[in-house]
Amino acid sequence: MKRILTAVIAALAMQFPPAPVSAQGLAGPYLAGRQARYSGDFQAAAEYYTQALARDPSNPQLMEATVLAFLSLGRIDRALPVATAMETEELTSQLSQMVLLADEAWNGRYDELIARIEDKRGIGPLVDGLIAAWAQIGNGAMSEAIVLFDAAAAEPGQRGFALYHKALALAMVGDFESAEEILGATGPGSAVQTRRGVIARIEVLSQLEQNDTALEVLEQSFGATLDPELTALRDALKADETLAFDIVGSARDGIAEVLYSVAGALKGEARDADTILFARLAEYLRPGHVDAILLTAEILDDMEQFDLATQTYRKVPRDDPAYHAAELGRADALRKADKPDAAIEVLEQLAKSHGELPVVHNTLGDLLRTLNRYDEAIVAYDRALTLYPEQEAGQWFVYYARGICHERTGDWPKAEADFRKALEIDPDRPEVLNYLGYSLVEKSDKLDEALELIERAVAARPDSGYIVDSLGWALYRLGRYEEAVEHMERAAELMSVDPIVNDHLGDVYWAVGRTREAEFQWKRALSFVDYGDTAEDADPDRIRRKIEVGLDKVLAEEGAPPLKVAGEDG
Repeated sequence: MKRILTAVIAALAMQFPPAPVSAQGLAGPYLAGRQARYSGDFQAAAEYYTQALARDPSNPQLMEATVLAFLSLGRIDRALPVATAMETEELTSQLSQMVLLADEAWNGRYDELIARIEDKRGIGPLVDGLIAAWAQIGNGAMSEAIVLFDAAAAEPGQRGFALYHKALALAMVGDFESAEEILGATGPGSAVQTRRGVIARIEVLSQLEQNDTALEVLEQSFGATLDPELTALRDALKADETLAFDIVGSARDGIAEVLYSVAGALKGEARDADTILFARLAEYLRPGHVDAILLTAEILDDMEQFDLATQTYRKVPRDDPAYHAAELGRADALRKADKPDAAIEVLEQLAKSHGELPVVHNTLGDLLRTLNRYDEAIVAYDRALTLYPEQEAGQWFVYYARGICHERTGDWPKAEADFRKALEIDPDRPEVLNYLGYSLVEKSDKLDEALELIERAVAARPDSGYIVDSLGWALYRLGRYEEAVEHMERAAELMSVDPIVNDHLGDVYWAVGRTREAEFQWKRALSFVDYGDTAEDADPDRIRRKIEVGLDKVLAEEGAPPLKVAGEDG
């Protein structure tokens, strides 16, 4: 057996270049692989662990680590030989069992899969019962499958998942009435309500010749602004077409759906390193499962594996209704990978192919805005706002973002109009209240209203350093220096390395006669000028001048009104 395993590992090792000279021997590639695994670099981990395993092919820990690396990478074909060897050697490994179970499902060896689960060699109690139920369907044993679905539903915390899969199984074999009884139920203990679950119900209703009800469900669940997939469903229903039921089409699809359901439930609740294993297996068992592909890419993005995320997003075909979502994700991954030009190219191409979607232009505008290309961003936002069929709650952000661009390009009347339109849509939005209030303060315009706007923002976000700074600065501009001190000190606690906040605190200290502390804060501000997103708004020359001659002389040199005498706040 050891000789066979050695040959398997040698074959895997040929897929990678030799390790650097410094990493020759076991310790080098093992340590490099472990470091790569901790940092989430699956490609490097697979490479180094394979090299280490070639040097010590019977090492259970290395075998487990190699399986994990390849499984995380989505290379089930590379993980399979090692997993097989581990089971042959009777080495207990849940990871290898996941790979072997997936291989049995892929090849339709449902008897072996069922036997595996009965022998407690499956993935785990959360999923084994549901997978066994789908395997029974693969064997043509629907009655046994229903028994297993019901048994899974009786387990604590599994009822919603089990009922959802039972409904899918019933619909797949044509029992749409029973499927609708499950999917249409509401209240505690009903089937899980995910996007795919709602679409499944819409397809079931259409099969039952209830297109009107299906339309109601679609509109109640997703609103008026729909993506291409939902738009196609709506248009077909309005044309009185019968939708095909295609959420699952086989037992293997059902098993993939179980794994996808688990990955979706774990995202945000468990470690990404664990969640991605289920997403990868779902994608492997059903390569056309676009939602699984997107979920995998999102997890990789969360793990800051931007190159892998980009590669995964590109798996979605151009003619798929979710293509725009994949391209939006790819653009975001490219942006995070510090490739803004590539991200812009993706979005510009998407604007040509999917130009009817407001989200495409909004996203392009957001990217251009972060790059300080404000005029171009305004054009993108203008286009987005013309595409909404009706005003909706989320539009506040488009007006807010466009208002920022207008303010940065010096067109305050348009900026103010956009901020006020955003507040008309969402009157209590803290970001808008703060930005409009702060801008009015900076322009010494409508100061009483500005203060009221900022106070509302602080009430909503008391721990936001930016907003608390705005309140302190508004009080300062109103000449209420003593009141400003407390808020500016609080802002400095919340944002201790922000140059603008420290600069503002220095000005407030100077205004109340605490000149030494003011100079200290200005020096701190100067030390942070190159730090963070707000650094571009700090004026280091002005800060240096204040340190040199004091705030009063700087204001006189600028022709600004002098400060009031400390203590005469009115």
